[in-house]
Amino acid sequence: MSWTGWFIFFLIVQVIHFAGTWKLYQIAGRKAWEAAVPVYNAVVLMKIINRPWWWTILLFVPIVNLIMFPVVWVETIRSFGRNSTTDTVLVLLTLGLYIYYINYTQNVTHIKDRSLKPRTSTGEWVSSILFAVVAATIVHTYFMQPFTIPTSSLEKTLLVGDFLFVSKFHYGARTPMTPIAFPMVHDTIPVIKTKSYLSKPQIPYFRFPGFQDIKRNDIVVFNWPVDTVNAFQQYGDGKYYYKPIDKKSNYVKRCVGLPGDSLEVRDGYVFINGKQNELPDRAKLQFSYDVQVNSQLNPEMLYNRYDITDRYGFGNNTYRFGGISEESLNMLKNNPNVVNISRFRGDKGVWDEGIFPNNQNYPWNNDFFGPLYIPKKGATVSITPETLPLYKRIIEVYEGSELGIDNKITQSGTEVLLNGQPLTDYTFKMDYYWMMGDNRNNSEDARTWGFVPFNHVVGKPVFVWMSWDGVNKKVRWDRLFTTVGGSGKPVSYFMYFVIAVIAYFAYDFYRRRKKSAKS
Repeated sequence: MSWTGWFIFFLIVQVIHFAGTWKLYQIAGRKAWEAAVPVYNAVVLMKIINRPWWWTILLFVPIVNLIMFPVVWVETIRSFGRNSTTDTVLVLLTLGLYIYYINYTQNVTHIKDRSLKPRTSTGEWVSSILFAVVAATIVHTYFMQPFTIPTSSLEKTLLVGDFLFVSKFHYGARTPMTPIAFPMVHDTIPVIKTKSYLSKPQIPYFRFPGFQDIKRNDIVVFNWPVDTVNAFQQYGDGKYYYKPIDKKSNYVKRCVGLPGDSLEVRDGYVFINGKQNELPDRAKLQFSYDVQVNSQLNPEMLYNRYDITDRYGFGNNTYRFGGISEESLNMLKNNPNVVNISRFRGDKGVWDEGIFPNNQNYPWNNDFFGPLYIPKKGATVSITPETLPLYKRIIEVYEGSELGIDNKITQSGTEVLLNGQPLTDYTFKMDYYWMMGDNRNNSEDARTWGFVPFNHVVGKPVFVWMSWDGVNKKVRWDRLFTTVGGSGKPVSYFMYFVIAVIAYFAYDFYRRRKKSAKS
């Protein structure tokens, strides 16, 4: 739905509100016309139901308003003496339209200074839960969201089993595009494994201003642009699932290419504008290796001593390791059982059909890729049958169907057509980014699916609050409360947190005891 459509819907809601409440406004000592003025009518209603004015803001926050509207309906009828369970159930089941019945047929009195304290323990419990959910939803949507690391694409920087806090405000919080959704879950409701949202209606893309731009080598969480995954637990069912942008699967990679860059991968190393990209000191590139041995190596030794944490296979006295860092490789070379080590790589000019843009005219693979221009907002590129495979999805999907624009590209001989009209060049409407994993031979990243539009960006990982070593079945205590960014070995601030918590409870105990002594 466009902004115009949402504005019309908003006006319809105002008419419905006025028609169902104007008499109640009068009974409460207000003017009938006050029920008709958008936004102001909500502020007045908050006064009528004896609730703070800022509740009005919550009525306009997507997802949160799904909780607030039923609360306001219940609060409204209770402000006019309708406190029974039957009244509450009826106003909820009729989506607030029960208020019409009260407004036009019932002789009610406004209770100006009614008690806001729930009458039962159950009511108090429900009230507490609702507003805890509201607060958590606001934090989750606009400030910080927890994530876990499920794969090893950024191993050594972010480990499998890391639990992260991802900042939404660094790059600007994005408002939900699916306004009817279960709060604080992604695309699937846990346990029951069903879709957590309605695909329609949708809110047009909007992002609040951030206080920093995406920088080169930033680790970024984003919605996978070519999502076909229904839920990770159903991966591989072979079905295609359309999802709105904000419900596409969440991925985390390192941004190695910025808008306007020319990117190339040479032997697994990224070059930007002809210069090799220098990663932060915490980043450890990993490559795949074939390791020939005299006898099998101890798995526990490989994991704990050599820090080989990625998957591997074994056959014919040869290991194929999915990812080994340079540091681990140097240690492994000194193992007396190791006969030979050779890197597993693709050859330059040999086409891997699973690599973007999935066109044999671009014979690229994971190790040798590009050069490729990364689109920048406002930049114009020439569109020919040769360049079309690189930018077709941008034109048709990212700046087409996902923005509500019907862009259809066809070819007539050597001519490229957009909606039947010749297309010789194209000016990009958004910035695009190139996201890759540090585990260069075991990472599904932009080399597989291409560019990431800025409207797919979710946020920036900033903090590891918990880390679980699934192999050794233990907590990685040295990673608790560590920062994702920065230089040098990550420093745990967990003990400082523990001290702060102990100090708080000690002070609270002292304060309560002192207050009790005075009374």
